[in-house]
Amino acid sequence: MNVIILNILIATGISTFLAILLVIAEMLFANYGDCEIEINGKKKVTVKGGGTLLGALADNKIFVPSACGGRGSCGFCKCKVESGGGPLLPTEKPFLTAAEQKDSIRLSCQVKVKEDIKINIPEEIFNIQKFTAVVEKIEDYTYDIKGVTFKLIEPKEINFKAGQYVQLHTKKYGKVKQVVSRAYSISSSPDLKDRLQLIIRRVPDGICTTYVHDFLKEGDEVNFTGPYGDFFIRDTDAEIIYIAGGSGKAPIKSMMDYFANHHSDRRMVYFFGARTEHDLYLTDYFNEFEKKLNFTYVPVLSQCENKDCWNGRMGYIPEHFDDFLTNPKNSEAYLCGSPGMIAAVEKALIKSGVPKDNIYYDSFA
Repeated sequence: MNVIILNILIATGISTFLAILLVIAEMLFANYGDCEIEINGKKKVTVKGGGTLLGALADNKIFVPSACGGRGSCGFCKCKVESGGGPLLPTEKPFLTAAEQKDSIRLSCQVKVKEDIKINIPEEIFNIQKFTAVVEKIEDYTYDIKGVTFKLIEPKEINFKAGQYVQLHTKKYGKVKQVVSRAYSISSSPDLKDRLQLIIRRVPDGICTTYVHDFLKEGDEVNFTGPYGDFFIRDTDAEIIYIAGGSGKAPIKSMMDYFANHHSDRRMVYFFGARTEHDLYLTDYFNEFEKKLNFTYVPVLSQCENKDCWNGRMGYIPEHFDDFLTNPKNSEAYLCGSPGMIAAVEKALIKSGVPKDNIYYDSFA
């Protein structure tokens, strides 16, 4: 028995020693020098080799979308690497289709800049900026949801489409020594240029949401980048179906503020899913839209703590489609929520007659 334990300790010691040697070797010998990134065949930037492509681009004020902050868990930071990116990594494959892999699409957070690289990214990425702002107002909407309003400092204005998002950057706090960025949908109107609002729900042990809920104060200065995303209203005359719960209400609020400001006559219905009455918020705010627009607000509870107090809709949202969807074939649906919710609701919408190509979504874990 003692011999076995001794062998295990020796093997562990050797493994640890080799790991340390590899780290030291990387630090001392893996000097890649300056590398050139050629972008879309017309722009070139020189960076210090060794870091990620995502980070190198950000250092040059080119902000590729990355909802997870570069951890390789969201799959948003895709770009085409024409040369110099090295082999496709196992960490990338789950986020790339076979066609994307064949077309040299990569996750920029996983690609290391070790040599000159040629890449292609969408032109609209060049419009993304880094903003500095001050926290103007923090509101408690529910026990786990806050609304945070930021007054812009530099640049002083932001232009975005209702439904898009920004990436908020944390600062070190408490025992957390790392700085992270997370994606949050803008909940204010795009007509409001000098400030914006985010609606942020607490995630247990979430680095960014803990920062916002427990440490962020009015008057604090923050940074974020944006705007990002293709979740925005299409310019048609189709009827609109919104479906979202929790903090997924944020982009819907932005869209509704925009429509109210521009006196839209499109017919709209919003199914807001919640567990109990304690999860409802901004109800009066959305009821006001019913007075101004051709709009219906439908909160649906999955549970009811006091049935004597709640006489609204209950159950599964698709169960109520027949009562509100008047012209499914000429409707567009905008969904915001978890992948599981979106998959289930999308299936029900298609069954109800909404064309699959008319269903848009903003998916978050």
